[in-house]
Amino acid sequence: MMILTRREWLQGALTAAVAFQPRSALYRGVMLGAQSYSFRDLSLDAAIAAMQQVGLASCELWQGHLEPKSVPREEMRRWRETTPVAFFQDVKAKFDRAGVKISAYNISFKDDFSETEIDRGFEMTRALGTTIITASANVRVVQRVAAAAARHKITVGMHNHSRIDPNEFATPDNFVSAMAMGPFIAVNLDIGHFTAANFDAVAFLRQHHDRIVSLHIKDRKRNNGPNVPLGEGDTPIVQVLQLVRDQKWTMPVNIEYEYKGGDTVEEVKRCLVYCRKALDA
Repeated sequence: MMILTRREWLQGALTAAVAFQPRSALYRGVMLGAQSYSFRDLSLDAAIAAMQQVGLASCELWQGHLEPKSVPREEMRRWRETTPVAFFQDVKAKFDRAGVKISAYNISFKDDFSETEIDRGFEMTRALGTTIITASANVRVVQRVAAAAARHKITVGMHNHSRIDPNEFATPDNFVSAMAMGPFIAVNLDIGHFTAANFDAVAFLRQHHDRIVSLHIKDRKRNNGPNVPLGEGDTPIVQVLQLVRDQKWTMPVNIEYEYKGGDTVEEVKRCLVYCRKALDA
């Protein structure tokens, strides 16, 4: 077997990223990408360039890479309600030129969203070239979101955190109750947070894989423990990745770099190498 130097590997990854077509994100049959929140310290253009450098061809686009930062709530509302669809089409074109497919738009619907903001979230998503939304939404807003999702025929995957709260997604029951509100409500399972809340990500994935539209890959300790580098926590990352591979499930699997590390690009690259090794095993 030929052994590549680090320089040769990086150059090969960069060359491949530039030439990527959407299906190039498949690794061992798994759609392996990243949540662009992983590059939250970078501008949108810099984040896209970083994805190319790492060798990623699929991403879940975080709203923070598009929305204005540190503005009053009413100004944010106006931005969401009035920004032309062409803005989002132009963003899609940037990703297309970079060879990176947007698998989902991550816009987190909250209780204070107006009906127009909710509707516009779906319009933004379609303009970005996808029919999947992921959302760290409040539980109480789901009924309104479900009605909009049915109108727009766009699926919304609810994202979980580890804090148990009546208005936050954290438990399996939270997900099951939300999915019962309509066929366009699904799950964006963050296996790190799920583990930190002391739930079984493998068992949930086996039972509900047909309603899971995206997985977030991170590592955390149980009992609401900290984010840690992949392989250093309690999250069953290897088992989850291999289950997706072996069952030939098609949901995107997205690295979400959230632990305290060094250079963002190097840390995401480290995460990607870990995931690829798990899929190679």
